[in-house]
Amino acid sequence: MSHILHGGYHHPLSRAWQAERTLTKDMLCYPIFLTDDAQALDPIESLPEQYRIGLGRLEAFLAPLVKKGLKSVILFGVPLKDGVKNPEGTNAEDPNGPVIQGVKLIRQAFPEVFVACDVCLCEYTSHGHCGILREDGTLNNPLSIQRMKEVAVAYAKAGAHCVAPSDMMDQRIGAIKEGLIEAGLAHKVMLMSYAAKFAGAFYGPFREAANSAPSFGDRRAYQLPPCSRGLARRAVQRDMAEGADAIMVKPGTPYLDILRETADLARDYPIAVYQVSGEYAMLYHSANAGVFDLKTAVLETMNGFLRAGATILLTYYTPRLLDWLDEE
Repeated sequence: MSHILHGGYHHPLSRAWQAERTLTKDMLCYPIFLTDDAQALDPIESLPEQYRIGLGRLEAFLAPLVKKGLKSVILFGVPLKDGVKNPEGTNAEDPNGPVIQGVKLIRQAFPEVFVACDVCLCEYTSHGHCGILREDGTLNNPLSIQRMKEVAVAYAKAGAHCVAPSDMMDQRIGAIKEGLIEAGLAHKVMLMSYAAKFAGAFYGPFREAANSAPSFGDRRAYQLPPCSRGLARRAVQRDMAEGADAIMVKPGTPYLDILRETADLARDYPIAVYQVSGEYAMLYHSANAGVFDLKTAVLETMNGFLRAGATILLTYYTPRLLDWLDEE
């Protein structure tokens, strides 16, 4: 009888067989904050157990994680020295800056690790917005995407396996793909689009970590409105048409419906989801308050992402998940 279901998941193995996907270490991508203080290993107060890391400490920090099975990282530059930031974010592709030097270090020390670079200007602009501004404070989209193209190509030339623009400027995917083709790198550099990136409350700890909060206003004019399912579909379709190799939804847990729709829409693409800093902190502090067991809750969110269609999981819980997966 079709209404008798318990027999199909009575055993631990038969329960596992109900999954369309099973979480593996290959799916995990660890966000890393690289700062311009070479010896920094500075805890981030609002992002517990995460650090701003200097190049002099990076290899020692990553080595035990790679030994446990870390396969992928995504790098964010965090310049903190005086005079580094300006309205155009010209130091984003500084050849001596933390991201480009970090790519080279990881490629040499851990050649098996897949290195992605977030491409955005917000960490490098004096105003904290993700592009170049007009006199009235609105975004100058043509100048912004030219800068995105320059930064992405610089990271690719440094050896990044993947460039991932998170700025949400119109037409930046096409511009970056064009730049990779012109540089002769399009055949070996993945272009991962933050295609469905929503404005909202879940980015607070990241902005402290990356020192990237806007000095005025907010990002709601270029990040997607939280209510916008149709606009998210249009953004995903646009970025697919412009040459994206992978599609991302961000944040994760509040947007599982968008993740599912994106996976259906972009069924032939790798689908990434970013469990952002606010999601991480929410789970961490709830577990510390005794609301639930952290491992159980985090694994449940991972299963939610997989069930919704994700194949790449960007999460600050990657170090713990490497251990938890071994325990499982």
